[in-house]
Amino acid sequence: MKNILAISSLTVSLEDKVILKNINLKVHPGEIHAIMGPNGSGKSSLAMTIAGNPKYFVKRNSRIKLNTMDIAKLSPDKRAKLGLFMAFQQPLAIFGVSVLNLLRLASTTTNSPLSSFTEFLSSLRQKASALQIPEEMLKRSLNDGFSGGEKKKMEALQAQVLKPKLAIFDEIDTGLDIDALKLVAKTIKELAKKETGIIIITHYQRLLKYIKPDYVHILINGQIVKSGPSSLAQQVEKSGYEKYLI
Repeated sequence: MKNILAISSLTVSLEDKVILKNINLKVHPGEIHAIMGPNGSGKSSLAMTIAGNPKYFVKRNSRIKLNTMDIAKLSPDKRAKLGLFMAFQQPLAIFGVSVLNLLRLASTTTNSPLSSFTEFLSSLRQKASALQIPEEMLKRSLNDGFSGGEKKKMEALQAQVLKPKLAIFDEIDTGLDIDALKLVAKTIKELAKKETGIIIITHYQRLLKYIKPDYVHILINGQIVKSGPSSLAQQVEKSGYEKYLI
């Protein structure tokens, strides 16, 4: 089976401080990987590095491959066009750009264009309804005046529409009530069934109660110190991260 994502010997610095050290990770189509760790362990830094945030400097000999292509030096937009999607921990509002127009434009850039706008709109309405997103929100500026939970559901909707090869969800469970959490979890599982590789970044097992990951990785001080099956998340829930501190 081909890798969607293959990271090898990834070492990253931020403002001359090494924050990720020798990360190795492979994600296959349809796999769900959970990356867990305490605050400041490097989880979001790993996500930002994969997405191409220019603040993060990737050291020589580090490799980030998306579908066999080394993307370590590509800009974020080029990574997105290759099938990389990032759901942000704190999604930004974009005033004047409606959800509908943004997703229509993005979908025609990253996927084969749908046959008509009517077909696209019908599909978007169905996906929004499944996440209990009111249709009128699709006409509003992206995230402008949205609650924390609405923003997170909107990130899940974007992933559904764009059908990425790899989707990274950075603490998407934050700000969601239990009903919204279940809806987002269902959306993520549907993506995995369609062969999207999934990376979920979280502190807790809260979301993982509804999504059974194929693999769990514990990130401490910028290093993956333990990898295992979904039961590893349950162990962390009971005993915390202290035993993994290095």
